Order: sequence, then C-alpha cells, then structure tokens
Amino acid sequence: MEPLTKRQAEILALIRKFQAESGRPPTRAEICEAFGFSSPNAAEEHLRTLARKGAIEMIPGLSRGIRVLKTQRGVDAAEPGLPVVGRVAAGSPILAEENVEERYQVDARLFSPRADYLLRVRGHSMRDAGILNGDLLAVHRAAEAASGQIVVARLDNDVTVKRFQRRGHTVRLLPENPDFEPIEVDLRNEPFAIEGIGVGVIRTKPR
Repeated sequence: MEPLTKRQAEILALIRKFQAESGRPPTRAEICEAFGFSSPNAAEEHLRTLARKGAIEMIPGLSRGIRVLKTQRGVDAAEPGLPVVGRVAAGSPILAEENVEERYQVDARLFSPRADYLLRVRGHSMRDAGILNGDLLAVHRAAEAASGQIVVARLDNDVTVKRFQRRGHTVRLLPENPDFEPIEVDLRNEPFAIEGIGVGVIRTKPR
C-alpha cells in the first residue's frame, strides 16, 4: 500500500472506527461532518485516493460502499487461499477462528468484487440458482445489498443464504426452490444483518 497523508490516514481511521462500532462504513455525508468538509465531493476525492493507494475498495451503487483492505478478525490474510466457513457458532463473527474449517486455494481476484471467504452451503433452498448442497459460495463482505442480490444474512443467531428483497421496513429472503417458503423480517423489531454478497460458486464435487 502506498504511504498516506495525515488527512488520508485520519479518514481511514474514521472508516475503521465506524466499522468497529456499528459494523458498517460511514457515508460521504458522515465523513464530511466529521472533518468539516463543505461538500461530499471532498470526501469522495479522498476516498478515491485511498482506493488508488490500495487502502480501501469502493463498491459502486451503495451509499456505504467502502471496504477496508486489511486483515479481518479471525483470519490471517498472509495465509494463501480463502477461508472456508462451515457452521457459524451462535453469536460469533462469521470469520471467527472457530467457524473456519480450512483454506481453499483459489485467488480471491477471480471474483468481482473480490471474495473475502467461502461459505459451505447446506441444504437445497437455493437449488434453482445453481447453488447446491455442499457447494462453496464465494462471498464479498458487505453490510448492504441491492434487491435481487444473493446474500449471506444473519437472523438472530442463524446464518442463511437467500435472494434479498427489501420494501420499506420489510426484508424478504427468497429461496430459489419452490419447496421452501420466503422468510419475512420486520426491521423495526427483528434482528437482521447482511454479512456479505454472493459473488460466485465453487462446485466441490460432481452432481
């Protein structure tokens, strides 16, 4: 990563602080408020420079589409390959050490946006989307998603893979198999979080 100016380092520290405290990056407006910028364009210019220097990745189309390119908790980025997450322990971060089964030797840059980990799929609810039981779903870490994207979602202490749809305060998690019913979540009173977006599938054995 290229050296950062004092202000760039301060903005990067703010992004990390937001991630640690709220689980999501700041918006351009929040960066402006923190540093007294008169226009969101100033925040945007600093973010583009941080992305060019390799400190962050910017995800188009999302107001909080900022990802810090650093080692994530529980995963050593110096190790080759991507971590494979199996069953997620209740209440634990998805990349906590106890959830990682192994590392799979595949280049994260083969996926766009790049993958941060592989989630072992269990069950048949996403069969018609070509995501089968035992497959490895390549996941890009994100706290937001657009309607229609396949996401890894956390419902209380359960983690599931479904197609995401949101209307107002209601989220619908849609299966890709008529044998399964959609899951509806009222964001006003039910726990819900997006852990990442599906960016590809690795078939681990012939079907």
